[in-house]
Amino acid sequence: MTEPTAASPAATPPAPADPPPPAGTAGPGSPVAPAERPRTLPLPRPSGVAALITVLALIGVGVWSIIDLRINVATLVSSVDNAADFLSRTLPLDFPGFGELAGPLATTLAIVIAATLLSVALSIPLAIWAAGNTTPGRPARLISRSLIVVARAIPDVVLAILFFRLFGFGAVTGVLAMGLHSVGMVGKLYADAIEQIDEGPRQALRAAGAGRLQELTGGVLPQVLPAFVATAMHRLDINLRISVILGFVGVAGIGQDLAHALGRLDYQRGMALALIVLLLCVGIELLSVAVRRALLPHTEQRVSGLSGLVARMRARASTASSAGSGDGSGAKAAAARRTSVDPRAASAAALATGRISPPWTAERIRRTFYVLVTLAVLGGSVGYAVLDFNGFIDSNRGPLGVLAMFWPPETGGIGERLVAGLIVTVQIAFAATLLGMVLALPVGVLAARNVAPHHRVGQLCRMFIVFVRSIPELILAIIFVVMIGLGPVAGTLALAIGVVGLLGKLVADSVEEVDPGPERALQATGASRVQVFFGATLPQALPSFVGHSMYQLDVNIRSATILGIVGAGGIGYELLNAARVLEFGVVTLITLMVFGVVMVVELIAVWLRGVVGGRKD
Repeated sequence: MTEPTAASPAATPPAPADPPPPAGTAGPGSPVAPAERPRTLPLPRPSGVAALITVLALIGVGVWSIIDLRINVATLVSSVDNAADFLSRTLPLDFPGFGELAGPLATTLAIVIAATLLSVALSIPLAIWAAGNTTPGRPARLISRSLIVVARAIPDVVLAILFFRLFGFGAVTGVLAMGLHSVGMVGKLYADAIEQIDEGPRQALRAAGAGRLQELTGGVLPQVLPAFVATAMHRLDINLRISVILGFVGVAGIGQDLAHALGRLDYQRGMALALIVLLLCVGIELLSVAVRRALLPHTEQRVSGLSGLVARMRARASTASSAGSGDGSGAKAAAARRTSVDPRAASAAALATGRISPPWTAERIRRTFYVLVTLAVLGGSVGYAVLDFNGFIDSNRGPLGVLAMFWPPETGGIGERLVAGLIVTVQIAFAATLLGMVLALPVGVLAARNVAPHHRVGQLCRMFIVFVRSIPELILAIIFVVMIGLGPVAGTLALAIGVVGLLGKLVADSVEEVDPGPERALQATGASRVQVFFGATLPQALPSFVGHSMYQLDVNIRSATILGIVGAGGIGYELLNAARVLEFGVVTLITLMVFGVVMVVELIAVWLRGVVGGRKD
């Protein structure tokens, strides 16, 4: 009996018929049943739905605040005449002489630099303990996070009032007030940077038997050093503007001179000093860029996107052509280029030549000079603050006695006014954040070098952000109060402009720091710039966007409290009055009220960031 072959299909026995499909299922050729149909999108997670509802609710609160505070075009149009009158009383500007300006300017810079250094020194260990991937344990993380939140929640003006009672009007008061308050921002951003590192180097060191300290110094700090330097320089700029605000409560420096000029309605001198502060902030921004490029040259190359990749490809092609020329000069040039870019190649070359230390090239001399100048400035600023230390101003009470003046909290008979003022302060913060985000997000994205359609567009957006951020919100609030009148509208508009500067910079930095790998992968498939942005850049930067926006909200809550000092509405007016009449229990109560609101915002921010980033805290 012969076996059937493929050539004789008739010999092939018929296949058995398929059994009929069960009831409720699809048969052959019919559409796939709903339960078996492949999904193109995953089912939404409950946490994702809750996060979306929360974000929409926050936006709704912002819209309600804008409507309730009556912030509209009609309000701005009606203030045109007041603006013209203010401008006529401001021009021409009355600039002080160099001798009159040098002392307050040097005092301001010394206080600001010393305060920033103090915040960095305190924030590094707190950030290591607060980050989820480097904390020694959950209790340490909880305590560190709590300290960071407390530092951020207490307004620097309140800290200044406290330290005035302890140390008087010396530089130490300004250094401690700004330095401790800065830990709230610096510590948070440092912790976020640590949590976003690549865990590969740490795991490699751990596999090699490295200890915990070696993991931190070899696997964590090298990755976060660019973010640490950038945050410190950014905080230096913020502290410069905060020093202007503290000048209104007695801290020496150019802010105090500005407060005195505006107090006597000398707008010509006041606006001239404000312009000097603006130029100083611009100079600090340019200095921060120069320091970052000098101390961290490889960081600039890393975040330069495709341009950096093209530059490296050209360098390799040049190296290959030089090597193929056959003479020794090409090989030497190639080796020089490799050692100038790769530190490991430089170390290998040094071992080959028997030289232990790298040669003193022009680049090394320049970087060493910058380091020495930086150390000298830091040492001089700290020395100035220490020399200006006057000791306890109230020796009879002592530090514990002064602290006892602020406890227990009390309403001072104005409890209802405090609650109403707090509600207005929260409204100002929400309205300003929403208004500022409308411009800050697109400007910040276009300012990023890896997204800007043209390098000139990115430069213009960066210059715009620098200019806006250089104007202290207090100066803007004073201008709007004169133009529009006392009330929350002036404070909201001032903070909204400030949001463009701070949030725009944070957004630009976040976009530049994304991993360029996914962007290049999409570009290799022929994707357009828009597709690359929404497919690779935005998903990576979205957790940072959410975190920065929520951070901006709680910054605005504190800033709205401070702007109330100059009549911009909110609870700040009650804070200033309580400090003037020495009702320190009311000051403590206001601080606790603001702290409670900031704490709620912080908890929402941590949860939202974890949901958006796919992380479970």
